[in-house]
Amino acid sequence: MMKWIIIVLGLVAAGFGVSHFIHMPEDSAQIPWEKMVEPGSLSKAHAFLADDCLSCHTPMKGVERDKCVACHANDTHIVARQPTAFHTDIKECASCHVEHKGESANISLMSHIALVDIGFNMLPTPNVPFDEGAATMAFLENILANKQTPDPLFVHPEVSDKEALLNCTQCHSNDDRHLGLFGEDCVQCHSTDKWSLPKFIHPSSQSRDCNQCHEAPPSHYMQHFKMISAKVAGEPKAKVEECYACHQSTSWNDIKRAGWYKHH
Repeated sequence: MMKWIIIVLGLVAAGFGVSHFIHMPEDSAQIPWEKMVEPGSLSKAHAFLADDCLSCHTPMKGVERDKCVACHANDTHIVARQPTAFHTDIKECASCHVEHKGESANISLMSHIALVDIGFNMLPTPNVPFDEGAATMAFLENILANKQTPDPLFVHPEVSDKEALLNCTQCHSNDDRHLGLFGEDCVQCHSTDKWSLPKFIHPSSQSRDCNQCHEAPPSHYMQHFKMISAKVAGEPKAKVEECYACHQSTSWNDIKRAGWYKHH
């Protein structure tokens, strides 16, 4: 008998301990069901939807593109800009736009791998189970049909095989400071997380092959070059393609015999 009394007292004490730390509201019906399953606060832009989960989520399916488009169809500035014009054809939003991370969170998380996966899923394979090998072949055939290069000579070591399939210039041609001189396979030199090349070493300042990488500004092909540019550098007989005659490798504006000089 004493044994059962001890067990009952132990259960009562345990129950008291749990209830002491977990406070249940007197009337749980007062809490909307959305709040009971919410994984986290919405961003500031979407905070007004906090009590209306169905505005974004579809039961058993999750977030669907059509519901995003219903609100963002009028955001014409997104499809009007070259870097973001791909949103016109994209059929999935949640891979890059993640919510429920808090009011101050950035909900635009660029993922190049996600773009490739979305591209695979957009390939026309009606009534056929998804096969990554077949999808990859179809994707490569599509690249070749559009005269893209699927296999660059060199791929940056931090670029994944999937990322190397992307056509960089489709979104980044406006960012090309090389003016097309290095081709369209940006992944030969650049990674997808940043444009800068921290390990890049400029060729010797004594090199005379500058025009292999650099293109002269339009003013160099006008009278401005002979009348001003060449004279400032003290090289009146210099030719446009002879960059080394006037410029130093420290900066385009660091002119030999003249110092820092900006006139363009």
